[in-house]
Amino acid sequence: QVQLVESGGGLVQPGGSLRLSCAASGSIVNMNPMGWYRQAPGKQRELVALITSGGSTNYADSVKGRFTISRDHYNNMVDLQMKSLKAEDAAVYYCYARSDSLSTYGMEYWGKGTLVTVSS
Repeated sequence: QVQLVESGGGLVQPGGSLRLSCAASGSIVNMNPMGWYRQAPGKQRELVALITSGGSTNYADSVKGRFTISRDHYNNMVDLQMKSLKAEDAAVYYCYARSDSLSTYGMEYWGKGTLVTVSS
């Protein structure tokens, strides 16, 4: 069972930057894809960014050009660099992973979330 733990959330002013990190309890080599989702109050959880084991990325239109996702197989981490933050980026951000190993194929894992607040 892989556990995902997010960190890096907090309060930031509009236009500011924040870097979220997701640490996995085990190897992420067979996690494909990994990524970040977010959920604002009263809204459904939505995709922010995904990254495959090969490094291909996919971003929500609302964050393209402002957010960058990366993964570190050596340290079993996935990061989300967020720049030019807007009020509408405020949400709880969740780390996500899906297994593509033979024994646990298709299993999905979620972190407990980290809160990002964007306010002046």
